[in-house]
Amino acid sequence: MVDLQELETFLIEYRRNMHRHPELSHQEYQTTENIRQLLLSHGVTIIDTPLETGLIAQIEGAEAGPTIALRADIDALPIVEQSGVPFVSENNGVMHACGHDFHTSVILGATILLNQQKEQLKGNVLVIFQAAEEVAQGAAKVLATGVLDEVEAVFGFHNDPSLPVGTLGTKVGELTAAVDRFEIIVKAEGAHGAKPHEGVDPLIVLAQVIQAFQPIISRNLAPDSHAVLSITQVHSGETWNVIPESAYLEGTVRNFSAENREKVEQRIRKILEGIALANEIEIELVWHASCPSVTNDEKWTAVSLEVAESVGYDTRIVKESAIGEDFAYYQEKIPGSFVMIGSGGPYELHHPKFKVDDTALFPAVKYFEALVLNVLK
Repeated sequence: MVDLQELETFLIEYRRNMHRHPELSHQEYQTTENIRQLLLSHGVTIIDTPLETGLIAQIEGAEAGPTIALRADIDALPIVEQSGVPFVSENNGVMHACGHDFHTSVILGATILLNQQKEQLKGNVLVIFQAAEEVAQGAAKVLATGVLDEVEAVFGFHNDPSLPVGTLGTKVGELTAAVDRFEIIVKAEGAHGAKPHEGVDPLIVLAQVIQAFQPIISRNLAPDSHAVLSITQVHSGETWNVIPESAYLEGTVRNFSAENREKVEQRIRKILEGIALANEIEIELVWHASCPSVTNDEKWTAVSLEVAESVGYDTRIVKESAIGEDFAYYQEKIPGSFVMIGSGGPYELHHPKFKVDDTALFPAVKYFEALVLNVLK
């Protein structure tokens, strides 16, 4: 049996080492190998899959019972770190600015503790160390392996810097938003800046698009929809005295219902058709549909909160957040619960100064150990 104090010390150091060596989505080769070697050193079975990065471990209980799954994400972000921690990223321009090093270390700790209790388990636990969450592609690849086909419940978490350490929050139903990205290319007709009548100004068209998009959320959706439409990039032109031939616009839409998700996309398409027709030009729309909403099962959310209280967390019902999370793909096929665990702040996720309070780590390990033991009862 591992000594709990020694395990906590080890996991904090493991997390810091992982933080020093972040890897981007689909490039998590060394991260995967480090996880593999640690699990094997504790006698944990690794399932053979075609995954190039990330892996799935298995804890097989001595008695028959349900199969459930835990999930951690392992990839980092293309961000230059400014956190000032002594274990700052050594991979310049890449940073664990979303806390996936924390997530991985927590689930590794829970896996180690659960594996040494497998003789008392009634059922099986699959532990997913998932690649490519930041680009919302990793969960789909895991599901495509078929390894999760018999899983009856799935559980995961994200650290939340807006919650204090010692706090765990979640809610029934939609917890995170469905995420879509759009690109718009206005194909107009360039001209000399002094002779605008000889062309079609794409910047005027782009301004019309931006203005027309603003009422979509406020006038086409109900006030309680909590949807978001943000335009995040606009590019056009190369010099001061030439009207360019084209313009580019990019943005994102966040929704909490499939109905509103479809409604916003269709509204955007209609608006662009009308503006293109009015200006006698072509407007191209490229729509990138990403992950759906994390949608928590009522039963498993209640269990998640009960277990959290039993191990000493201050629990609360939180509001839905417009962030994206590809754990949602698992929940499309498997009921489960996703929780937010306070990591202390003050900087938000994806901020170059983001950091996690290490004191939040081991309580989360014990929580997931307790959660699995409770669910398998």
